[in-house]
Amino acid sequence: MSRTVFRIRAALLFFCAGLSIAQSAVPGDEKSQANNAERDQSAFVEKVLRPVIQKYCISCHGPSVQKANLRLDVRSRFFSGGESGSAVMPGMPEQSELLRRLTSHDSDEQMPPEGPRVPDEVILQIRTWIANGAEWKETDYDRQQSRDTRLDHWAWQPLQNDDVPEVVDTVITPANSPTIRLTEIDRFIGEQLTTQSLQFSPKADRRTLIRRLSFDLLGLPPQPEEVEQFERDHSEQAWENLVDRMLASPAYGERWARHWLDIAHYADTHGFERDQRRDNAWRYRDWVIRALNQDLSYDEFLRRQIAGDVMSPDDPEFVIATGFLAAGPWDFVGQAETPSPVLKRLARADDLDDMVTQVMTAACGVTVNCARCHDHKLDPISQKEYYSLWSVFSGVKRGDRVVSSGEERRVADRRQTLRADMERLQNRRHELSGNGWSLADLVGSGDGQGSGKKGQAVDLLTGKPTETRRGFLENAAVNHFVPSELKFIDGVFIPDGGAGPVTITSSEVTVTDLPDTSGQAWDSIRNGPVNSQFSTELAGTDFDSAGHSLLSLHANCGLTFDLTEMRQAGLPPNTTLKSRAGYFGQTPKGGASLFIYIDGKRVWANEGLGRDDGLADVTVLIPQEARWLTLIATDHGNGIGHDQICLADASLSVPRTLSEQETAELAELDSTIQKLDQELTLLKDPDRVYAAVPGEPEPVRVQRRGNPEDQAEEVSPGAITCVAELSAQFGDAKMPEGERRRALAEWITSPKNPLTARVIVNRLWQHHFGTGLVDTPGDFGLGGSAPSHPKLLDWLARQLIEHQWSLKSIHREICLSHVYQQQSSPASSKNTQSAMECDSGNRLLWRQNARRVDAETLRDSVLVVSGKLNAEMYGPGYRDFEYREEYAPVYRYITADSNDLWRRSIYRFVVRTTPDPFMSTLDCPNPANLTPRRNVTTTALQALALMNNEFMRKQATYFAERCQTDCEQPDDQIRRAFQLALCRVPSDDEFASARDLVSRKDLAALCLALINLNEFVYVD
Repeated sequence: MSRTVFRIRAALLFFCAGLSIAQSAVPGDEKSQANNAERDQSAFVEKVLRPVIQKYCISCHGPSVQKANLRLDVRSRFFSGGESGSAVMPGMPEQSELLRRLTSHDSDEQMPPEGPRVPDEVILQIRTWIANGAEWKETDYDRQQSRDTRLDHWAWQPLQNDDVPEVVDTVITPANSPTIRLTEIDRFIGEQLTTQSLQFSPKADRRTLIRRLSFDLLGLPPQPEEVEQFERDHSEQAWENLVDRMLASPAYGERWARHWLDIAHYADTHGFERDQRRDNAWRYRDWVIRALNQDLSYDEFLRRQIAGDVMSPDDPEFVIATGFLAAGPWDFVGQAETPSPVLKRLARADDLDDMVTQVMTAACGVTVNCARCHDHKLDPISQKEYYSLWSVFSGVKRGDRVVSSGEERRVADRRQTLRADMERLQNRRHELSGNGWSLADLVGSGDGQGSGKKGQAVDLLTGKPTETRRGFLENAAVNHFVPSELKFIDGVFIPDGGAGPVTITSSEVTVTDLPDTSGQAWDSIRNGPVNSQFSTELAGTDFDSAGHSLLSLHANCGLTFDLTEMRQAGLPPNTTLKSRAGYFGQTPKGGASLFIYIDGKRVWANEGLGRDDGLADVTVLIPQEARWLTLIATDHGNGIGHDQICLADASLSVPRTLSEQETAELAELDSTIQKLDQELTLLKDPDRVYAAVPGEPEPVRVQRRGNPEDQAEEVSPGAITCVAELSAQFGDAKMPEGERRRALAEWITSPKNPLTARVIVNRLWQHHFGTGLVDTPGDFGLGGSAPSHPKLLDWLARQLIEHQWSLKSIHREICLSHVYQQQSSPASSKNTQSAMECDSGNRLLWRQNARRVDAETLRDSVLVVSGKLNAEMYGPGYRDFEYREEYAPVYRYITADSNDLWRRSIYRFVVRTTPDPFMSTLDCPNPANLTPRRNVTTTALQALALMNNEFMRKQATYFAERCQTDCEQPDDQIRRAFQLALCRVPSDDEFASARDLVSRKDLAALCLALINLNEFVYVD
């Protein structure tokens, strides 16, 4: 029988079977017909469809493997479909993806991709089943397989309320040890020790304890005097009092802010190839320090960072807190510079991914970003849930914003009043003093009286008028005078004093007193702002506004006006150049220089102008016989980045003969204008912070395979559903931007969310013991580790909530426990031998863990012992580098050898793409990534850096000088060095070796050796 005949016969048989079923019902008995149809559909699923799936589909779309996120053997997954959408469209077989794939002859699409195909007669049956509505009655197998067992994972479950274990003290107390007062924490630890027949280790000595506590809570070594005092204090409250005193120290916030900023991947630059500065980011860093010192409740700490500007928009502290959302890297090129909308969408996608990842990893320890391209492979987090989190932040951008809208309004109102008063007075002064020729108008191809075009420029390469905006001028020749086509402009040039005399006129007048320059140039000399000008406003006035003019010279450039031509056109012989010159770029100090020449003789100069210098008054008398007026801007030796030197309201004015009354009025006007100008200059702009900048939420759709160009269904704001006790749906697409973030903040900080409290107490534990109870602090999901002490983890989390989310209360609980106060060095005992055999990694915490201090703590400790630590708190970060602005800013590190560079490392200006080599060598993390746990390596390069780095060697010298100042006798100086560095006196052997080293070298050599010891760089 032919295949065609067989298909026709099969179709007829199937049709007849369907007809007989339909006719078997009593006419008019609709209920009977429906029941029969349902039984027939269910029989089809169990007898035909499931066997087909089992035979042809299960290897790719079954319980073990779900290619394209499609599973076909379970009812719910069958109808929900995969990455290509639903498998079937009930009642519409022609639009059903399953049928299309079964009948396709395209090798890239056909199902199954290999082996025998599904018989045509079976495909026909499936087609008919779909056409009849695709009924599938759920079975026990469907229900069992539909249940996601991943939801049973410990982290998603509510906090357990286990009682503190009853542990016999003598069983876990080390032999021959003084009586130990066991805390609740000790009893949780002790319960698991007893399962292995282990005991605690003895308590560490008092020197070790105070040093450990000081490094843990303050990130600094204790002073020798503090150690001696604690060693002499044998009162029962001595340790408790010490803990409380250190928790109250301002240095506590500086220490623990560093841990939080690691998670926030904070830095003071954007990152990526245009690693530009964020000069106002530091306010967020300072906010974290203050919040921790104030012991701001942790739930409020999180809420403010996610939605502070929504909670209290007029409170600067709440606005500054949202710097958390903007702390990560930002692609300036992809977001702002590229003309490609595709690249812009990709950069924006990366931006939203970073925000969502940071918030959920920091607060909840969940790797939601794994669901960007597909449903999470390990955790029960769908791709739709991930993009619902995107929707929460879809209206948020990063940027500078004012911290107080009220202050912004006050400053704006006062500035507007001052400008209006000055405008009125200047107009009257203009009437009295006479009109002048505008130099900016001349550059704009005008006659000096307003006929020029704003935006018009003189091309530096051709001398021709142009409106084209250009960037760097490639292959531009320096010191080459180019005649201009404009009547009143002699010509232009690119100066470099280091390349020889600079020709500045067509008559070959030269100057030799210009500085060296980079020889680079940008755009043209322009009437108005140059291309990519940072600002047109300076000292409170926008000189691109009506009534003002701006002549812009981006270093390096020069132009010469032809005064003879101007006089022939009506300029009187006796004139004065009047203007105010300023640096309109963003460099605060030493940005660029401006020089003015008449006939080759310098008559005015201001070298190293920066934005902070405001406006400099320019008043130059023009002799009636003068022929050339030359303006030159140079780069001040630091490149041309943002070197926008501009002359504001520059004109050649003609004095009038005034009456005595007019002269007095003019003097009064000048005095009043000067006072108003001074007030305007001193009027401080409202404080700004680099933080979250809210806007209109953008629609968010699921992106197939994480591709912004391949979008599926739209999603609404929400969170993850695996936290079962909380609703994950916040609202629809009309939900206001601020309310989205507020909803997420409330979802995260709800006491019903078990992740938030668990994650933070685990972080605290990690930094006190080197390893958390969960040793994957950024992943509490199925890809992370199980807690070593689950009952203790939940007890600590409950304690946090019951103590109003006070972090200091948890620090106190931990530090007062015996498990924290244990010695770290294994004692020679039977207990130690058993412990090393069954728990060499010390997960049961039968001893404390010795830990190497991190890079920042090591640097700060060196400054403490040398006596050079600058304890100044808060404010902009110190910059231990030389900064040069080019296309991409250049950061070149210098030795930190001045008081302003000896502040604590938390105040370091952190550069993403150019990290400090010394700090990086010591495992300081890359702020491009969040770092829940730092890498700790031991390399030869670290030893070389600690011994040979210039900072270390200079500090060793200062350390020696401190010892010599403190003590007169050489032997006492040696003892003092040991006390300062190690908080103890040397042993006899150490003293003899130290004395020998000092006699052969000097005291600085001993000091350098001490700050290289393991005892100095490790906390025992």
